[in-house]
Amino acid sequence: MAIHHLAASPETVRWGTFDAKYPPLVTIQSGDSVVLECVSGAPEVMPPAGSGLAIPPALAAIHQSNLPRAGGHIVTGPVAVAGAEPGDMLEVRIDRIELGNDWGYCGFRPLAGTLPEDFGERFLMHIPVDRARKTCRLPWGTELALRPFFGVMGVAPRPAYGTISTIQPREHGGNLDNKELTEGSTLFLPVWAEGALFSAGDGHGVQGDGEVCINALEICLTGTFTMILHKGGGTKAPALSYPRAETATHFITMGLNEDLDLAMKQALREMIRFITARTNLSREQAYAFCSLAVDFHVTQAVNGEKGVHGLLKKGLLF
Repeated sequence: MAIHHLAASPETVRWGTFDAKYPPLVTIQSGDSVVLECVSGAPEVMPPAGSGLAIPPALAAIHQSNLPRAGGHIVTGPVAVAGAEPGDMLEVRIDRIELGNDWGYCGFRPLAGTLPEDFGERFLMHIPVDRARKTCRLPWGTELALRPFFGVMGVAPRPAYGTISTIQPREHGGNLDNKELTEGSTLFLPVWAEGALFSAGDGHGVQGDGEVCINALEICLTGTFTMILHKGGGTKAPALSYPRAETATHFITMGLNEDLDLAMKQALREMIRFITARTNLSREQAYAFCSLAVDFHVTQAVNGEKGVHGLLKKGLLF
């Protein structure tokens, strides 16, 4: 199978938007892999001169290009998969994630985050990263092991939506901020537009569930993704209508809604559907089983459309 490469540049990235009308930068075959270089950060969050922290050349070129900026994230893509049509499912295998920078940042701004009423001033930390050891060191000395993943991974939204922000995650994926989607995991996305049109960005070096202040460790990452097209929804997720995922240890369902209670209900309903599609359990048995054996976590509480994900340990039913 072929491997395609897209470097981050003013010609290969968008700033803050998804749209089914965006033309693909490359069209690949099902089973091919694509390497996407992704960068993060607006000019106002770059480290000051003299800090010893270098701005990656690709990111500097994007800053200097005066690309249209709609807020949100810098995403690389889109990548089309030949033959993908609405109603299909795209399996995105996250084969490799490489750190693209020796520092990241974390902070918050007024009117954003989980506690905007408590924190009304801007705050920003630049955090050095040891790429060899895969750690970062916070200003007060705490060292954290990195667990990198892409905050934004998604296909084009429904064409009727037109141009939408990358900030709110929806049924096309996008800004899921799901820290389980690390190297070796797989994301399953419903296809809404011809070609699927996959994009990625918003690199995170490490994040806690909730992403409560609005940032993780925002960092540049390069990802290698293998994309497999399942016609008509495929067999792994029949009638897929929302993103699902799989890691080496767990099956994952997701719920997204501006109301966290409704996001929880959606993640639970998706898990019940998943279990009943894969087993001979009734809906009633699956509902009770979720109460006994499925963990539901707050994915993020800061993107307008909040997220909850359910984790079902492999081997319990299948």
